[in-house]
Amino acid sequence: MADQPSSTPLRIGIILFPGFQALDAFGPLDCLNDLSRTHNLTLSILSSTLSPVSTKVPLLPNTISQSILPTHTFATAPDLDVLLIPGGLGIRDSGPAIQDAISYIRAVYPKLQYLITVCNGSALAAIAGVLDGRRATTNKKIFDEVAALGPKVDWVPQARWVVDGNIWTSSGVSAGIDVILAWIEEVFGEKVADDLTNGLEYTRHRDANIDPFAKVHGL
Repeated sequence: MADQPSSTPLRIGIILFPGFQALDAFGPLDCLNDLSRTHNLTLSILSSTLSPVSTKVPLLPNTISQSILPTHTFATAPDLDVLLIPGGLGIRDSGPAIQDAISYIRAVYPKLQYLITVCNGSALAAIAGVLDGRRATTNKKIFDEVAALGPKVDWVPQARWVVDGNIWTSSGVSAGIDVILAWIEEVFGEKVADDLTNGLEYTRHRDANIDPFAKVHGL
C-alpha cells in the first residue's frame, strides 16, 4: 500500500479504558496526527461510554492523570480499517469497561485490515482470542503475566515488535512509537515514515528483533 493516494481515507480507531497508559495512546496518535497532514485519515476514539476516560489508576489515587473524550461507544463505532489497542495498568481491572473492550475486539477483528497493540494492550487481544496461534509480544516487565492470559499465543520475548499477518504487537510504552512508524513505512512508504521520524526528532528502533528491555527484565 506504499503508493496509496492521499485522497484515499484510512479509518482508524483507538480503544480507551480507565487507567490506560498515556504514551501508549498518544505516541502513536501523535505520529498519525502528523501523517494526516498529507494523507486522508479519520480517527474514532472508542470506549464503553462517552464519558471522559482517565489515565488514573484507582489503586494509585495520588497520581496525576489526564482524560480524553471518546467520539464513539463500542456500540456506535463506525467501520474501521485499523484498530489500535494501548495498554496500561487499567487492564488489570476486570470491570465492565475492560469486558466491553474485549468483546468489541473479538467482534470487530474479522472486519479490520490491521490490528496494532502497544504494551499489554496485547493482553486484551489475547483474551479476545484473536492472537491464538499467532506470534506476538508485549511489555517485557510484565511479560510472564501477559503471556499467562494467552496460553495459545506464541509469545516472543526478544522483540521490539512482532508482525504476524495483519496483527502488529509491540513491547512496552515507547515501543508504540516504533511499531506505528514501522507500520506507516509498510503502508505509506519509507520516505513518509522517515519524514515523520525526523519531524518528531525521535531516534527510532528499526530492528524489530532487538529489544534492550528483554535483557533488563531477564528474558
